[in-house]
Amino acid sequence: MVATIRHTLSSHMPRLDRYAMGLSGLCAVHCLASAVLVALASTAGGMLLNPLFHEIGLTIAIGLGVVALGRGIFDHGYMAPAVTGSFGLGIMAGAMTLPHGNGGETFWTLVGVAILALGHDLNRRAAN
Repeated sequence: MVATIRHTLSSHMPRLDRYAMGLSGLCAVHCLASAVLVALASTAGGMLLNPLFHEIGLTIAIGLGVVALGRGIFDHGYMAPAVTGSFGLGIMAGAMTLPHGNGGETFWTLVGVAILALGHDLNRRAAN
């Protein structure tokens, strides 16, 4: 009986070693990935709070809005989508003048984004 138990344990040992090695490897990957992700998050956080990032993003949004909403005026002839989208862009631009950190900038930016998205949706529907 003891020999049978010993044989059973010895036949499972290579498998247990593989599992242990795999677990060790996963632990190493977890440790390295955690360190890299924390470093990237702190770097990205600093970059995303930079005012230049917001100014470039707003410039891109204005450019896309002019092209998409302006083209819609010529395609379907309705001004309402362009006016709605422009209002949203104006709110987004105004939000950039608010102080950082108290939540007002974020709130008004999201309101502007929602109104701009409504303008693009109206533009899309008018084209159909």
